[in-house]
Amino acid sequence: MSIKNLIEHRVRAAMSASGIPDDCPANITLGTRPEFGDFQANGAMAAAKRQKSNPRDLACGIIKHLDLTDIADHVEVAGPGFINIHLSNHFIANQLQKLTGDEKFRIQVPNQQKVVVDYSGPNLAKEMHVGHLRSTIIGDAVVRTLEFLGHDVVRQNHMGDWGTQFGMLIAELEEHLGEGERPELALGDLEVFYQQAKQHFDKDEEFARKARQYVVKLQSGDHHCRELWQRFIDISIAHSEAVYLNLNVTLKHSDIRAESAYNDDLAGIVESLRQQQLLVEDQGAQVVFLEELADRESKPSPVIVQKSDGGFLYATTDLAALRYRGMVLNADRILYFIDARQSLHMKQVFTVAKKAAFVDAQLALEYHPFGTMMGKDGKPFKTRSGGTVKLTELLQEGIERACTLVREKNPDLGIDEVAAIGRKVGIGAIKYADLSKTRTNDYIFDWDSMLSFEGNTAPYLQYAYTRIRSIFRRAEINFEFSTGHIAVSTPQERNLALKLLQFGTTLDQLALEGYPHILCNYLYDLASNFMTFYEHCPILKEDVPEDIRSSRLAIAQLTAKVLAKGLDLLGIEVMEQM
Repeated sequence: MSIKNLIEHRVRAAMSASGIPDDCPANITLGTRPEFGDFQANGAMAAAKRQKSNPRDLACGIIKHLDLTDIADHVEVAGPGFINIHLSNHFIANQLQKLTGDEKFRIQVPNQQKVVVDYSGPNLAKEMHVGHLRSTIIGDAVVRTLEFLGHDVVRQNHMGDWGTQFGMLIAELEEHLGEGERPELALGDLEVFYQQAKQHFDKDEEFARKARQYVVKLQSGDHHCRELWQRFIDISIAHSEAVYLNLNVTLKHSDIRAESAYNDDLAGIVESLRQQQLLVEDQGAQVVFLEELADRESKPSPVIVQKSDGGFLYATTDLAALRYRGMVLNADRILYFIDARQSLHMKQVFTVAKKAAFVDAQLALEYHPFGTMMGKDGKPFKTRSGGTVKLTELLQEGIERACTLVREKNPDLGIDEVAAIGRKVGIGAIKYADLSKTRTNDYIFDWDSMLSFEGNTAPYLQYAYTRIRSIFRRAEINFEFSTGHIAVSTPQERNLALKLLQFGTTLDQLALEGYPHILCNYLYDLASNFMTFYEHCPILKEDVPEDIRSSRLAIAQLTAKVLAKGLDLLGIEVMEQM
């Protein structure tokens, strides 16, 4: 049980003993300033309003029944009825001691769920570009956290492997193969290949006619076209998986359930909607009109599930995917990490799925949108020529820039050491610069700020970790086996200890809300608290008593382990030295 939950349990019991109804919450929050205590119980305010009584008198009545003698050394009523709770140093030290030696930091989730998470989902017709970065790394940070908390997580990489453009692409591939070129060489640069095929399609009417025929053949199951398509898809997926590996993302081949996986279900989706009388034919197309999402003029929102030519749309595929995830995977929560421009589409799909009972009415369907990566000019991030930035090239540039920085800061390192550290710093910097921003906001991509060793950046946090490891090397103490008895006496020890004890509640909030910046801010505060602790609380000086040195080493060790685990949940690696 977390400290917050423990206090909430005790305060709620005191409220009941004071005659306050059981459905009135204790409202426990972290203290915002030292004089307000480490925690505040604010339930008396709402309860007094409901009971039409004086909140301060009610708070005083709660305190009379509140037993926190083993937790706090001071409890007081402040202002109109806030209860300030000041934890005792002895209790803080004991709680911290319990975290040492436990890989899970005693973090427990009582209600474990099956959570399906839809993220990344690149279009396989093209190479992955910067537009895929946010969904991929935000989704991955959330699934890592959910798994660490003990939830059963199913990753779903809904890759775009179907559609009219594939007729053009397989026709182009066929011509390359006819000239004796190997498919992996022809598709070595997917972006160039796509542009070649598009130019061919626009300029050569015979080729365009063939491409359109191949779309029909592909969708009708023609063996030759399917074989060409599968070759293209396999190579395109290999491109994406190379990016995932470089980006330190946990998505595997087995997590792919692409658009084509639902092809056989689409006609059944339309038929089910028709049988439930949710479909209307409009100009030959099959449409669901949603009164629930009507515009300002009270016109219902149209969701086309089948075009007049019989073709299906993204909405149809997404409905089939939702039905699979709800009915086959038996999810308790389904999370989608898709950019903010898809807001209406996701609302439509969720609404239709619930109305048609494709998913259980109680199933949590969560759309977690994100903003756009912008260049310094305030426009979506592009190459100098205005083209799309390939994700592979962006990551490589980040690694090269980081290697240059590492060489400058530590010229004694060997080539292999520089390469290994530079990769972790470069990839970490790119990921953290994104994850540390509020998910729903746009942000400016800036190499200089993200690679800085100062401020809220990955290099700063990685350096904080290496600095702690260096303490143990200088003391000639094995980092893995240092477990001293913890005592808390100074304000700096206390502040650092309290921050360490907030790790579990931070992860709970991230898992609930899907905002990785919550963890980033926590880790930055933790590293900053450690730097203050290190400046004011000597560890290795000769005049430091052995018991105090042992305690501070244990606190330092725990800080390093929480930093490493927190960064790992963000998909960022640490190193013993930089």
